[in-house]
Amino acid sequence: MDRNAILTAVGMAALLAGCTVGPKYSKPDVPKAPAYSEQPPASFKEADGWQTAHPKDAQIRDKWWELFGDTQLNAFEEQVPLANQTLKISEANFRQARAAIQINRAALYPVVSTNPSIAYNRISGNNPTQVPGLSYANFALPITASWDVDFWGRIRRTVANAREQFQASAADLENTKLQLQSDLAVDYFEAHSLDAEKRLLDDTVVAYEKALELTKNRYEGGVASKAEVAQAQTQLKQTEAQDIDVGVARAQYEHAIAVLLGKPPEEFKLAVKPLEQEPPKIPTGVPSQLLERRPDIAAAERQMAAANEQIGIAKAAFWPDLLITATGGLQSGSIVDWFAWPSRFWSVGPSLTQVIFDAGRRRAEVQSTLAAYDATVANYRQTALTAFQEIEDNLSTLRILEEESATQEEATSAAENSLELSMNRYKGGLVTYLDVITAQSIALANERTDVDLLRRRMDASVLLMKALGGGWNASKLPQAS
Repeated sequence: MDRNAILTAVGMAALLAGCTVGPKYSKPDVPKAPAYSEQPPASFKEADGWQTAHPKDAQIRDKWWELFGDTQLNAFEEQVPLANQTLKISEANFRQARAAIQINRAALYPVVSTNPSIAYNRISGNNPTQVPGLSYANFALPITASWDVDFWGRIRRTVANAREQFQASAADLENTKLQLQSDLAVDYFEAHSLDAEKRLLDDTVVAYEKALELTKNRYEGGVASKAEVAQAQTQLKQTEAQDIDVGVARAQYEHAIAVLLGKPPEEFKLAVKPLEQEPPKIPTGVPSQLLERRPDIAAAERQMAAANEQIGIAKAAFWPDLLITATGGLQSGSIVDWFAWPSRFWSVGPSLTQVIFDAGRRRAEVQSTLAAYDATVANYRQTALTAFQEIEDNLSTLRILEEESATQEEATSAAENSLELSMNRYKGGLVTYLDVITAQSIALANERTDVDLLRRRMDASVLLMKALGGGWNASKLPQAS
């Protein structure tokens, strides 16, 4: 093959390498469901009656936890990306996906290799086909180049697939971070709600101790019966047991926070701080923004794009594969002549590979990639629907709990007033201690409900910010060149 023929072949290969088989990717529509016919509605259904933040704060910022105004929580949240081991796994997967882009991109270029060798040979004296007993040396310095010409876009689609997997991995990393940081906030508020419950029970124990002492004095004065003293003791001990039991759950939340911060539980101590703060007003935005604000939706969308590239890769297998190889170098039987001009050798030429019969394997592979793509579309739509549901759930939870809290405060106030009246009537000898115990139980139950409602509202606030994407946006996905 002369030089002009070689150049013509290479030029034709470069021109044809611009071809790409397979479907062009287009992002599917938002889920079609009764609630969302073609596009999401203009506002969230459960947002009616929910007081959001002012217009200037219409978006959640990256450090969403700062909306709670808790400096200790802020410090803990900043530690999660630095120390959490689960997050480090996701970060390592992210770096691996980034490296895969370059690994696949390298296939677009020729591979050049060399295999120099020096060998001394002796032909068997009984060899019937060559000169018996001949000894000779072989000094070789070959250089081989091969180029798999990407006629049909198989390699380019493989690179694109790796790029989209890289972006999906980046979204997965952000989603893992959001999950861990929201878990931390929930555990933090759960622990401090138990601090508030323990403070309530501590105060209640003190009040019951005074009531028991009053009952004993009345018994010694012949006004109260021994049964009433036993009732007061029972009420006190039951409350003390409940007070102690709070420590079980509180310790478990403290341990969970330690692990989220990448610390052994024995090295971490969460300061006691009864939960008192009110949940913040959270900017919800509009449903159409959600598709760009949730990292899990972004990851599902990038997985669709990657699955689309797999279809093109499978279809490229129906077309011939062109490989251009060239070999050249120096070879001699003597080290003296090894680098002399006559020792040169070379060969160059293309080769085509085309599968003629494979019993339907390639067609089945295309069908498999089409099915896999359909699965990613369904996963994307389901992820979006789940995201809408999570927001609606937490919006309704916050709205309803806020109304319930207002009513519960009135119930608690009435129960405390009833307890005070019952104690006064008992001191006056108008009722038995059973009436006091009943009033005490009702008052304590209502006070604990107050604490629990605040805990649930704080948890729902965290989950709502998580459902809204925690201030993340798809524009933050890294662009791989």
